[in-house]
Amino acid sequence: MKKINVLKESKDFERIIKSNKSYRGKYYYIYIERVEEQKYYRFGLSVSKKIGNAVIRNLYKRRLRSIIDKCSYINTFNAIIILKKEVLNVSYQELENSLIDDFKKLKLIRES
Repeated sequence: MKKINVLKESKDFERIIKSNKSYRGKYYYIYIERVEEQKYYRFGLSVSKKIGNAVIRNLYKRRLRSIIDKCSYINTFNAIIILKKEVLNVSYQELENSLIDDFKKLKLIRES
């Protein structure tokens, strides 16, 4: 992911989580904020300490970034992905398929 597409500030996380409904996937929650005047999309990733130690948490963040980079997105949203503990029992391929299917359902992926 490019720097311009990353949400990092806690005030952004708080605003998006408090003011928007969540979408519950099998292995994660997705919070989406639609912003019409925005020129690019942004993702924030959160992996709880319940998932594991720093090495495991960083592994799952790298996996999420890799999955996010595979698609082309519309430019009018901010999204936060929070992983659940169930992600520990799933393969990369299964996580990728689930996440991309949910992005399509939520109409975040640009149609070609």
